[in-house]
Amino acid sequence: MEIKILGTGCPKCKALEKATINALAELDIAANVSKVEDIMQIMNYGVVSTPALVIDEKVVIKGRIPSENEIKEILTK
Repeated sequence: MEIKILGTGCPKCKALEKATINALAELDIAANVSKVEDIMQIMNYGVVSTPALVIDEKVVIKGRIPSENEIKEILTK
């Protein structure tokens, strides 16, 4: 599983990254997690409001910080 956190490094982006890593750990799911901070790369995903969560090149959440439970639901689908 390839997961990307899209954001410019703001506190919301960092919170999404932390929540995602925590959810992965709790579910014992192995994934490559990376941050994309370059605005042009973020825009290539069609995202204009960060933070955003991308799983296997599909934008699943944008413009808000989901709860860890919501992230877990998305990861287990």
